[in-house]
Amino acid sequence: MVENRLDTTFQALADPTRRGMLASLALGEKSIGELGEPFRMTFAGAAKHVKVLESAGLVQRRKAGRKQICTLRAEPLAEAEQWLKQWEEFWSLRLDRLQAIVEGSR
Repeated sequence: MVENRLDTTFQALADPTRRGMLASLALGEKSIGELGEPFRMTFAGAAKHVKVLESAGLVQRRKAGRKQICTLRAEPLAEAEQWLKQWEEFWSLRLDRLQAIVEGSR
């Protein structure tokens, strides 16, 4: 189940527009129109990106009058960070070994 959540999280993060929308939401709630504005996209285009983010659990949407307000949900990002951390440790260990070899051959 965690693997499926990671897949949807990374799929959502794969697009630079969606990453930009998340960065914008990190500053506070925004309407779908406000999220699409910096990218010069239609409401429908922005809504499609928001739907992907929402499906990944990265965004929560609610209605406020005629507007749809989006809020960042960071929990899936924490799961992705935890998964990436294991690879950081893996590569740090390998690079430390390589550095020791290089310094030992001098």
